[in-house]
Amino acid sequence: MRAQFVLSEIGVGLRRNLTMTFAVIVSVALSLALFGGAVLMGQQVDAMKDFWYDKVNVTIYLCNKNDAEGAETCSKGAVTAQQKEQIEADLKKLDIVETVHHESAEEAYKHYREQYSETPIASVITPDQMQESFRVKLKNPEKYEVVATAFSGRSGVHSVQDQRGILETLFNMMRGMNVAALVVMGLMLLIALMLIVNTVRVSAFSRRRETGIMRLVGASSFYIQMPFIMEAAFAGLLGGLVACVLLLVGRYFLIDAGLSLAEQMPLVQFIGWDAVFSVLPLVLVLGLLMPSLAAAVALRKYLKV
Repeated sequence: MRAQFVLSEIGVGLRRNLTMTFAVIVSVALSLALFGGAVLMGQQVDAMKDFWYDKVNVTIYLCNKNDAEGAETCSKGAVTAQQKEQIEADLKKLDIVETVHHESAEEAYKHYREQYSETPIASVITPDQMQESFRVKLKNPEKYEVVATAFSGRSGVHSVQDQRGILETLFNMMRGMNVAALVVMGLMLLIALMLIVNTVRVSAFSRRRETGIMRLVGASSFYIQMPFIMEAAFAGLLGGLVACVLLLVGRYFLIDAGLSLAEQMPLVQFIGWDAVFSVLPLVLVLGLLMPSLAAAVALRKYLKV
């Protein structure tokens, strides 16, 4: 096969269907950008899980004198020194517990003032209204239920809170956004494939005379179909390149500049450039293969050779 002839046929096809080719490029670019964004969102959730799950604690709040009416386990008043010693000893016996830190009411009050000093309620809260607690770091945060089962409902214990549950709400929201991005990507991909099929059909019809002559001189099916497939592949590759640019620009403006989420949320571990660069080859390969396969399928119907 002469490469010069194939390239000239590709150029002719792209010029004849310039508007539809542009629509294909845009559709492929948007769908692949959404796909890449969804993959990166999944990696971001995993990175945040690894980062935060290593830092979250299980907190066992102890009864104070104001909790007598609020919880059944606090009906006898504030937790006693003996109960605190027994709770701490039982915690340290558990194999899944890594560290145990006791926070006094005074320390809890100090931390509250540091975090919520500007709120109206901060001026009326007193140290005796704060609860003592044990901050428990687990070797495996997934084993929270072991601690909850062992200490919930115990005398002197007001409640057991798993900080991981608070983060799960955020992670579930991000997963929902991920699913929404994949749904939109699917719709955009369907539109792109329909445009590719339509472009191939129009191109095949406009060049029916050339393909007829090629049949008469004994050209193979592969030789006749290759320019059409390569046109679609070229448009898809351009769409993939645009998608890569969108992902790079999006990562830069969202995290490093523009909105600068890295500065606004310093406690969040954002994915790095290496994660973005690892997704780009996949985006390019999909941009090249999807239109090519769609064109090959369309040619079986619209170009009989």
